[in-house]
Amino acid sequence: MITRTTRDEKASDKPSKAFSFGSGRVLRLKVGLSFLAFVLIGANDGATGVLLPSISAHYAVDKATVGLLFLASTAGYLTAAFTSGLALEKLGRRLFLAAGLLAFALGAASISIAPPFALVLVAVGLLGLGVGILDAGLNTHIASLPNNTSLLNYLHAFYGMGALLGPLIASGILAAQLAWNATYIVWLAASLLLLTGFVPLFGDQRPLHEEHIGTGNVLASALRMRAVWMAGLFLLFYVGAEVSLGQWSYTFLTEERHQAALPSGWMVSGYWLGLMVGRFALGRVSRNTSDKRLIQICLAGVIASVLLVWLAPMSAASALGLWLAGFSLGPIYPTTIALMSRLVPARVLPSAIGFTASLGSAGAAF
Repeated sequence: MITRTTRDEKASDKPSKAFSFGSGRVLRLKVGLSFLAFVLIGANDGATGVLLPSISAHYAVDKATVGLLFLASTAGYLTAAFTSGLALEKLGRRLFLAAGLLAFALGAASISIAPPFALVLVAVGLLGLGVGILDAGLNTHIASLPNNTSLLNYLHAFYGMGALLGPLIASGILAAQLAWNATYIVWLAASLLLLTGFVPLFGDQRPLHEEHIGTGNVLASALRMRAVWMAGLFLLFYVGAEVSLGQWSYTFLTEERHQAALPSGWMVSGYWLGLMVGRFALGRVSRNTSDKRLIQICLAGVIASVLLVWLAPMSAASALGLWLAGFSLGPIYPTTIALMSRLVPARVLPSAIGFTASLGSAGAAF
């Protein structure tokens, strides 16, 4: 097995004269479509919490049963994560991404007609499958470009933008006295629009700097690499921390700190806003510092922010601490993906990203 290492880990992250971010209109369109796809993924994830009470009431199921939606989504995502490398290699980039959008569109279309709950679980699994394919395919595509650390941070920042927009769209639909499943008509329309752009723009060309590493199973090749396991275990704890702060901060503020519900909700929103802003802001900083140094700086910021929330019980300090925690956590995931793109061969990268992302999902559950 051949691996790629370099003394200057940022050398391949600089634009070359032969290829740069501004080298063509098609390249800019492809990057823009990738960003919009992540807005859609984030919007779908962000809207789920708002729609859960309506889904539960429509099907007359309890919280434990409606929670099966998350299990179905995770199953679909993990299926994509463990097969993405081989599928991308066999189908090529255009068909692979188109398959992801079609799976997402089929899932959204199925839910939009409010079928029996068992079929909703199948449809949610298709949504998870589509998200997993797009996640692996677009991370791999952006990781193959110059300035990939910056671009990956921007890519995941647009996910955060979608996660902020999703609840607003879903709550607006409910406030307009429309059925909860109308939200999925919006997701269906958006995915079909994206598909019309992805098919003509994304060719089957290989990523930059690809090197031949043999014809064996790409997932097996990825799992034999120490860097893949280290990145996966790191993201397992990272995603666990990110999700825990986002999901449990409200309970902590209201039950432990006895703060009012409305300001506590705004503080949690501030955390997610900080996550998005951190990816936009520190994405530019990444051009002037190494990926490892950026991750170390962010981890120091996370420790300082959590200590601020823990040791200073005032609401203003909690709000600042949660925002700073989101700001510091935001760049870590995309920067880790960018760093991994310089440590593993290009052919193995989709499987490596899929595997590390699956461990990240396990971290959320853990």
